[in-house]
Amino acid sequence: MNMKNYVRFEFPSLPENVSFARSCVGAFAAQLNCTLEEIEEIKLVVSEAVSNSIIHGYDNRPHEKVVVMATILDNEVMEIMVEDFGKGIVDIGQAMEPSYSSDPARMGLGFSLMQSFMDELDVCSEPGRGTSVKLKRSFRAKSQAALA
Repeated sequence: MNMKNYVRFEFPSLPENVSFARSCVGAFAAQLNCTLEEIEEIKLVVSEAVSNSIIHGYDNRPHEKVVVMATILDNEVMEIMVEDFGKGIVDIGQAMEPSYSSDPARMGLGFSLMQSFMDELDVCSEPGRGTSVKLKRSFRAKSQAALA
């Protein structure tokens, strides 16, 4: 697949930047052939991934760095990468299980939620070095299916 367009930005791990990230990626996604509902789903997934970086990756420490990159590929595919340089995930398999959370006060639905709205979810993490969450969704298939 060829890249048609991309945006990359970084910001401090402050809770108020969650809405900034979701708004930026939502505005970027608007150039795709998708509905407002689908844009809201993309924004929700970005919110969840960025929140995970802030809450779990950095233990709510402000002024760490979160990086977001959104790419539009040919065939109406959007790829989103959210990366932090925090404590990382020791057991990705366990972290992907529904209702697992490293914080007992939280429901642990983050990765399950992301998977429910995206076609692909890939989590790479190294303890002590950070986590990268790569999400991919195709809008072409849905658009063509609606026409059939």
